[in-house]
Amino acid sequence: MDRIIEKKKWSMKRILPIAGGIAIIGLIATAYFNNTGNSKLNVEQERLTISEVSKGNFQEFIPINGVVLPIQTIYLDAIEGGRVEELYAEDGAMLKKGQAIMKLANTDLELSLANQETSVFGLQTQMQYTRNLAAQATIQYQNSQADIDNGFAEAERLFKLNERLYREKVISEQDYKASLNAYNYQTRRRKLVSQTLKQDSMTTNQQINQMRETIARNQTTLALMRKKAQDLIVKAPVDGQLTSRNAEVGELKTRGQRLGQIDVLSGFKVRADIDEHYISRVFIGLMAEFTIADKTYKLKVKKVYSQVTNGRFQVDMEFVGTPPSNIRRGQTLQVRLSLSDDTQAILLTKGGFYQQTGGNWIFKVNENGTKAYKVDIQLGRQNPDYYEVMGGLKVGDKVVTSSYENYGDMQELVIKAPK
Repeated sequence: MDRIIEKKKWSMKRILPIAGGIAIIGLIATAYFNNTGNSKLNVEQERLTISEVSKGNFQEFIPINGVVLPIQTIYLDAIEGGRVEELYAEDGAMLKKGQAIMKLANTDLELSLANQETSVFGLQTQMQYTRNLAAQATIQYQNSQADIDNGFAEAERLFKLNERLYREKVISEQDYKASLNAYNYQTRRRKLVSQTLKQDSMTTNQQINQMRETIARNQTTLALMRKKAQDLIVKAPVDGQLTSRNAEVGELKTRGQRLGQIDVLSGFKVRADIDEHYISRVFIGLMAEFTIADKTYKLKVKKVYSQVTNGRFQVDMEFVGTPPSNIRRGQTLQVRLSLSDDTQAILLTKGGFYQQTGGNWIFKVNENGTKAYKVDIQLGRQNPDYYEVMGGLKVGDKVVTSSYENYGDMQELVIKAPK
């Protein structure tokens, strides 16, 4: 008896085409989503630096290297040239104000000084000689005047007598006129001698005054030359330490040549070089600090040198309060120069991500720490430790702050936990 065989609905011939079609559709869908969705990159967690956004005190500062210098340095230059004759102090010696350091010899200056002294002495002798001549001339004029006064008195007496006798017709007119002429003559002589004596006195006084002025000028010149001669002995202008002495016995020094310097050790200052990028933001009164032996000391900008050399400018800073007791000249300090006051801000730890993103975006880690997504951010001020977050992140967010150099244009990081 024949048996009816039922036809199978899902035969192998029918299943294989359907499975192939589904696989092709799956491949197409996968390719589509891979090309149109976020690009992803698997990253080992231990290769990432994940930092948490926080809130705290923020101060913008720059790290600079400062060198400790004496509070004041006075340079010793040769005021007059000469040969080094004697040395009275060695390099590094502690000096008192006015203490001799070295002596220079200058024969030309010494000869000029001797000639000037001789000139002044000659002028003084000449003035004394002129005074003596004037005194003798005055005596002679006074003797002449005494004779003339006597002649005048006699002529006046005779004239008055003859005038009375002539009126009484006792003497002749001829005798009267003779006495009148004698009287007029003696009057004129007396007047001329008086004028001559007065003019001689004025001339003598004028000559002496001129000589006094000449002597005074020559004495001023002599005083200057004596000072120049004294300058051949180089002395300490202040109390301090002699450093960088540049002189040996027998060496010839020209005018203006550096002989050494004196460091005033009553205090210290710190001089630092700063990048010219900050020249408009650094001014007198800015505060700085440094740490020695776990103790922090403060500095204040005292002077800003506006000259820029090789892209850098200099500032001098003074200590606020008592400086470290063990600080030494020439010591280098790691100084933090504050460019702003302390403020509360949202802080993002500095990292290598900034080189690739310019601070415009960052990878933000999700809550369970398995993925990190690219988000836009805005950063403001910065210091060597933190960026100030102005937007795009909030306190508590976790972000990847290590370098993005190998991430290319990835939009998402898949964080693989260590096994």
